[in-house]
Formats: sequence, structure tokens, C-alpha cells
Amino acid sequence: MSRRALLITSIVLVAVVLGSVLVIVQRVLPRWSSRATTKAVAAASPTAPAAPGRKIKARLFYVADDGMRLTSIERDIAYGEGAVEQAREIIAAQIAPVVEPLVSAIPPQTKLRAVFITEGGEAYIDLSAEVKSAHPGGTVNELLTIYTLVNALTANLPVVTAVQVLVEGKEVDTLSGHVDLRRPLAKNLAWVQ
Repeated sequence: MSRRALLITSIVLVAVVLGSVLVIVQRVLPRWSSRATTKAVAAASPTAPAAPGRKIKARLFYVADDGMRLTSIERDIAYGEGAVEQAREIIAAQIAPVVEPLVSAIPPQTKLRAVFITEGGEAYIDLSAEVKSAHPGGTVNELLTIYTLVNALTANLPVVTAVQVLVEGKEVDTLSGHVDLRRPLAKNLAWVQ
């Protein structure tokens, strides 16, 4: 093969690879629109003030302005007696609807069904079907949703070392085809700005 033919073949190959990367990036980029999503969520039901009583400070996670990462915010949440009750309060606060300028990575109408923590420090969060059925899809969106939940528990409860998400009481392979949920996941602050 001549040098010229090899050069042309290389250029065509690079063009095909770059075109493929552009198509993949368009499919993977998050579909969270901070303004539109926030307004829709806020209109549905604004975050209710925490009930009176004992409170703790918890680090909760929301979609950052760029839509590609999470940002953490310290908020007052209800105190729960024991690790399981505190985990329940943290996740309830995390999945609660939010008002501007916050954008939740959790699909609207998602409900917390149950929380379990093993003696080994693995937490299991059982959520309603809306976490899967109302999910916008996409790799980054799914990562942000999962690590919002995982980081909320692992960052606030030292006893929790990993978190597995269940849907309607059952293990699921994934929420929208990208993140393997068949095992508990450890804290990953690489997604937090």
C-alpha cells in the first residue's frame, strides 16, 4: 500500500471515529435543564419546611449549574433516632421536591419505600417505580441520580460504606441502561464539584 493510500485511509478513519464520538456525546449529555426542570419541579410542590423538633446538618446533593456534576449543600433535616431512621430522614430530604435555584437529580414523584442497613455497613434504599419510569435517561443523568443517593448516605453516616438502590422492593440491573446497580456502590465524590 502506498503512503498516499495509507494517509487517506488514516484520515477517513479519524473522521469516522470523531463523527462517532460526536453522536455518542449528543446521546450522553445530560437532559437536565436547570431552568426548565427547576420551574417544573417547583411548581409541582415546593419543599416544605422541616418539621419542628430536633435537627441535624446534612450534606445533600443537587445538579450543578453545568448539568454535568453534583454540588453539595448543607441543610437542616429532621433528626432520626439511630442509623436507619437517620438514613430515612436523609433520603427523604434528598428526594423531596426543591425550589430554585436547586435542581434535583431524582425524578419527580419518587417516593422512599424503605431503608435497610446491614451490620457490614451496606445500605439498601427502596424507592418507588417513578425513579425508573420517570428518569430522563442518559449516562450522565443516571450517574448523577445514583451518586446523589449514594453520596447523601455515605457522606452523612459514617456507618454506611456503600449503597444499593432497589426499585419497588426488587434489585434492578440499572435505572436507564448505564449504571450497574446489582451491587452496593461506594461513595464517589468525583461527581461533586
